Amino acid sequence: MPIRLPSTLPAFKVLKDEGVMVMGLAEADRQDIRPLRIALLNLMPKKIQTENQFGRLIGSTPLQIDLTLIRMSEHQTKNTAAAHMEEFYRPFQEVKGEKFDGLIITGAPIEHLPFEDVTYWDELLEVMAWTQTNVHATFGICWGAMAMLKHFHGVDKHMLDAKAFGCFKQSNLDETSPYLNGFSDECVIPVSRWTEVKQAEVDAAGSGLKTLLGSQDTGPCLIEDPAHRALYIFNHFEYDNDTLKQEYDRDVAAGTPINVPMNYYPDDDPAKKPFNRWRSHAHLLYGNWINQIYQTTPFDVDKIGA
Repeated sequence: MPIRLPSTLPAFKVLKDEGVMVMGLAEADRQDIRPLRIALLNLMPKKIQTENQFGRLIGSTPLQIDLTLIRMSEHQTKNTAAAHMEEFYRPFQEVKGEKFDGLIITGAPIEHLPFEDVTYWDELLEVMAWTQTNVHATFGICWGAMAMLKHFHGVDKHMLDAKAFGCFKQSNLDETSPYLNGFSDECVIPVSRWTEVKQAEVDAAGSGLKTLLGSQDTGPCLIEDPAHRALYIFNHFEYDNDTLKQEYDRDVAAGTPINVPMNYYPDDDPAKKPFNRWRSHAHLLYGNWINQIYQTTPFDVDKIGA
């Protein structure tokens, strides 16, 4: 089944050209099924790139997905055209009366700031509380995951001495988890962050938190929070082949001190084309998440959160 997108959204053509099943809204409405309502709260500066990345992953399952793009109500992005935001995004205050089967909260390049200093922190607190009444399952990504862990469990983020940057092996810590169905004993995932969450503090928080993927080099990667029907991932399965390259080239051009991303370029040579070693596990994880939503969400959307 396809992902439902407006035919004028740039991601529609990008994903269709890649072979992802996409369907315009009018055509999808003629099908006599209930699509899963998935919302993307996009906090990343490059909105269109992020739409493509997550659309690719959630659009590759056998289920029809109705994707809603959400933005913070008062925050104005500087990196995406205002016309794009006006046409395709809905402010949170406009959608908060609705219910969704799933919500993805992306990362944001503001990890150096204390949470309380983020301009939209108060509204994000409202979003996180709203997930407990109006969203069946939530997936926090990188900074978004750290924000949820801080809000629900008081587990804080910590600055690193150097940026964790590259592709790092992660160990499968729970082979029985439905979210890791089909996973190998190890997988590789892109990492790009200046902060970390400490496993000892996750363990001390209790509340049923379970680390599903982790690394001795970069700490916990994927955490399940059953009490809040949430997953938290601190790394980036959604990244394209060249996303780390774009970040590296940007920092080099700006004169920002940055190491060559580890285990990314062949022979660690930035002159060589990087290759993707995480794509299959990315599709497994998001496909498993969508499947768990499908298996457990109420057929009547109005009963979500009841």
